[in-house]
Amino acid sequence: MNTPVKEQLPPAITARGERRPALLSVVCPAFNEEETIGAFAARVEAVMRVLAQPFEIVFVNDGSRDGTLARMMSMRVARGNVTIVDLSRNFGKEIATTAGLDHAKGDAVVVMDADLQDPPELVAEMIDGWREGYEVVY
Repeated sequence: MNTPVKEQLPPAITARGERRPALLSVVCPAFNEEETIGAFAARVEAVMRVLAQPFEIVFVNDGSRDGTLARMMSMRVARGNVTIVDLSRNFGKEIATTAGLDHAKGDAVVVMDADLQDPPELVAEMIDGWREGYEVVY
């Protein structure tokens, strides 16, 4: 009996002949980020558009008590490439990140906080490191 093997998408090739992930997952753990999560998603989307990079955003609501989850849900409806993991309570950033990684579908993953401390514009440099063969780019 043959066991089906999950087919992985090959890396895409850009017009300049550069490899890029076929799908990039941006994992974003969030706790009470109602005020910044919209700006975060807009900046990620702008960067991916410039890079012509297919992507998904995996938001993890880490037990937020404000309107973070509602904002995530409205973005999922509006954008279509948003996944939401809603934790039952606040477990902390490490557990939230792990939950997001478990739900990411991309062949490369970027973890970023919604507070924009790390600018989404750095994703281009991270992809460059991935192209060079690094498994972890920080």
